[in-house]
This record gives sequence, structure tokens and C-alpha cells, in this order.
Amino acid sequence: MSAILWARAARAGEVSIEVGAAGSNAVRRLVGKVSAADDLILRVPLEELTPATRHRYRVTQDGQRAEGEFTTAPPPDHPAGVTFLWSGDLGGGGFCRSLAEGYRIFRAMARRPADFFLFVGDTMYADVACNKRDTVPGANFRATTLAEYRARHRYNREDVEFQKFLRGISVYAIWDDHEVKSDFAGPTEPLMPVGRRAFLDYWPIGASGNLTRLHRSVRWGRLLEVFILDTRQYRSDNSLPDGPRKTMLGAAQRQWLLDAVPASTATWKVVVSSVPLAIPTGRPERRDSWTNANIFGLAPESGTGFVTERDAILRHFRERGVKNLIFVAADVHHAELIRHHPHADWSFHEFIAGPLSATLGQPRPLDERLGPRSLFAQGGILNFAEVTIEPTQLAVRVLDDQGHVLFIYRSRPSEPSAAGCSTGSPAPRRRGRSSSPRCRSASSPAARTPTPGPAPTCWATRARATASSGSATSSSARCARRRSRMSCSSRARSITPS
Repeated sequence: MSAILWARAARAGEVSIEVGAAGSNAVRRLVGKVSAADDLILRVPLEELTPATRHRYRVTQDGQRAEGEFTTAPPPDHPAGVTFLWSGDLGGGGFCRSLAEGYRIFRAMARRPADFFLFVGDTMYADVACNKRDTVPGANFRATTLAEYRARHRYNREDVEFQKFLRGISVYAIWDDHEVKSDFAGPTEPLMPVGRRAFLDYWPIGASGNLTRLHRSVRWGRLLEVFILDTRQYRSDNSLPDGPRKTMLGAAQRQWLLDAVPASTATWKVVVSSVPLAIPTGRPERRDSWTNANIFGLAPESGTGFVTERDAILRHFRERGVKNLIFVAADVHHAELIRHHPHADWSFHEFIAGPLSATLGQPRPLDERLGPRSLFAQGGILNFAEVTIEPTQLAVRVLDDQGHVLFIYRSRPSEPSAAGCSTGSPAPRRRGRSSSPRCRSASSPAARTPTPGPAPTCWATRARATASSGSATSSSARCARRRSRMSCSSRARSITPS
């Protein structure tokens, strides 16, 4: 078992590291060196760690230290339960670090015990200046150079609440567009290489010997395997018409996904996509998410998007009998839990959370070609979500930035019945949205742990920090049927499929 310890020092020179199992007197001592050319960043691979164990670490320089903890994954045959958090979108649309409270949402997240955090894209907004009066100064510019990209990452990392959260949890991060430039496509974006380098500086990844590869998988015991996609580096230009030659993943990553997910022996397979499958983003002539659906959720006569590739991947999963499949996304700045039923004998889920601190979005029509049923959707709030997996069920909780649970959804794992189908979940009565109501409401050092691949990443940062956070606006809930309206409580609700 391995991890990557990340630290940013106060000066160039040596840094001392101590790592050991929590509660044990056995400590591994290491010494690393940092340089100004590398932005004083230290990345230390930690190998041969004990699986399924809480580890503690200490990073020291000149008598100042950062301490933290992280948990290593259990072996693939280990039946233990697992809990993880996910969200995305930090510091966008002027919702930068507030002078009054910092990124407040991380206080609520730190109170939720979890094994790891999936940071699902837009880990910072390099292309949006932080220029509001009530925000911490230091990011009132749009990045175009390596030094500027690093400075935008550093601005978020210096937040006190963010640092406290990172000191206590393993992290697996992936980028989306704003780490470089809005809606960018890697092969045609000149700033992509420098933005990628800064991202890897601040979110080290142990996916393979390929230093630029961001996609990877993480196995967490018998119950879970996570497949993290890179939806930016290899994508075709958004303006190209959809078709068999257009790709979001690139040939090599797509083949990896097609092979790895059906081969997984984990009970639950979670695919992390920084952009949603069923919610259109971008303009119709340059769709940025997978779908090109119009404002009614229907297919346009001709369109952009990446539907051909999306549907080919889903068709392959169905034909291979993949069950208990969940896509996790962010990007659209509202929370939503969706059950898709694109075929009579096969279904999967798409779960969306965010923003952590960014412009507040609202739910919108879903792509009807996937046979969606929106179980819960709420805009107008900063939010994150929690998944808890036990042998008998998976539970998803959506929470606001105060830590209030807004909604709970539970699902039991399916058992394979025949090639291409699974049992254990009810099929909808008709294609498209269910007749059930669909609820939508508007309304000093830092340390951390793991990132990707078999290896997580640990953080320690010298903090010149001040806090900040965006405040959420809540509003009344509304539930909508296709043709009728009904009142709906905005308190935490729960759904458990029969």
C-alpha cells in the first residue's frame, strides 16, 4: 500500500518527515529537499504502508511543523465498509476566500468522518479573477504563466479551513476546465501543458510511470472501486459535430475504461467524470458536457457534445453485464441524484454535487435518451455529498455548507441475473422520467493525504492563510410532476428503492 505525502515549505532546503501507524511507536523518518524552482513543494512517495490503517505524519522545518492523518485502503478481498465525500468547484464566480469566514464549507466537511475525499474538478478558477471587496487579496488576476497558475492553487490551499480539512483525510483529485481555461480541449489549448504542470504540482498523482497521465483507478476493499476520468487532456474541440470520430477521453483512456470497469470484482463501481452525463453545459454550438440535449431534454437534429462516445461506453457496460454502476460528477453548481434507465433491462446512477464555493446554479432538464429519473435536485446552495457503503446497501447524503443533511438516498446492490442485465432494482414503468414526483428547490502549515492511483496523497503546507467561504442562499422547495404541482418539505428527505 502506498501514498504520496505533499508539503510546501517556508524556504528552500531540507524538510523532515515522520510517518507511522496511529497509536504505534514505530515511526519512519525521512528527509526531503525543496527548491524555489519547484515552488517549495515536496512530494514524498510512501511505500509499503499497512493496509486499512490510520496513519499519522509530521512535517518539520526550522522548528515549525504540520501534522495530519490519513487512512490507507484495505486489500481487495477485505469486506469492511467505506465512506467517502465528493464535491467540486472551489473559488469561482467571485466566491473566493471571504475575509470573514474563509471557505466555511470545509468546517462542515471535516465533521463528517470519511476515508477519502474525491475532488471532482475545478479545484481552483485560474481564469476568473478574485476581485470582490470582501475576499482575501492575492488572486485578482487570470493565470497564463506557470507562476500564476501555481499562485492560484496556492491561494486556495492557504485557506485555514481547507487546510484543517486536508490534514485529516486522503484525497483523490482530478481537474476540469478552470484549472486551465473555461471549456478547454487539451489538444487545441496552448495553455494546457502549463496548467497541467501546476495541477500536478499541487495535486500529485501516482497513477503510473506516465507523468502526464491523470486517469486511474482506486480499489477500496471488496465493496468499492473508483475509476477517475480525465475529461480534458485528450478531448476533441467542443465545436466539432458529434459523431464516431469525436472523443472526450481519447482512444487509450476509453479502452482502459471499457476494459477496467467490466473486469472489476468490486461490488460497486464508481466512475468519476468532472462533467455530467445527462445535463447539458456550454452553448448549443459548443456543448462541454457529454450530452447535447436541448432545453427540453431532447436530442437536437444535429449537435455538438459527446453523446456518440457516451452511449457507446454505456452500451458496452450493459452488454458486459456491469451492475451497481455509479457516475459521480460536479461542474453544474447544483446537487442532483439521478437514476438512469436507458434500456429495459439495465440501469445506473449519476450523482452530482457542488459547488463548494462558486456561483450558485439551478437544476435543468435532463437528457431523455438516458431514461432519467431525478430523485433529488436542489440549487441555490453550496453543498457536498457523502457516500457510505456497507455490504447490504449504499447510502448517499447531500449536505449544505452548514452540514445539514438535505436528502438521503439508499440503494441495495444488484446481483447478476444474465448477460447484460441485473436484478435488485425496480424498472420504471415507462421510458423517460418516472411518474414519481421530482423534487427541485432553489433556493502555518496545512497537511493532507492521498491522491490517486494505488497511491493517495498527503498534504502539509506552510500557511500564510486567511479564511473564506461563500454563503449559501436557501429558498423554498418545490416538487414537480410532469403536469401537476405539489408542495414538498425542504427538510431532509429519504428514498429507499423497494
